[in-house]
Amino acid sequence: MSSPQESSAVPSGSVPPLTQEQDRQWASFAHLGGILGFLPALIIWLVFKDRGEFTNQQAKEALNFQLTIVIAYIVGTVLTVIFVGAFITMAAWAVSLIFSIIAFTKAKEGVAYRYPIIIRMIK
Repeated sequence: MSSPQESSAVPSGSVPPLTQEQDRQWASFAHLGGILGFLPALIIWLVFKDRGEFTNQQAKEALNFQLTIVIAYIVGTVLTVIFVGAFITMAAWAVSLIFSIIAFTKAKEGVAYRYPIIIRMIK
């Protein structure tokens, strides 16, 4: 049998908070995952939102940006019938790629990044 002093410091059923390095790492991955779509940011936010404040903040920011890009893709797809949609879709893809990489590098440095073009649906 183990004595109460030998038990772990973390209660059973709970997970330890992220270290500062892990917090920056997961926050930056949430932004970089935007290259693939909104699912990486959503998964990272759902899994790590209670374990790291920086990850919570940045994953929400990345998720809101990616949801905004999804709206742009939908508008572009609808407008392809008048040929403007193809340009909107290509521009949305380029903006998503560029801003995801910029946000990744900032978050990796520990700097909170705010996207300039965003609809904040998740607060």
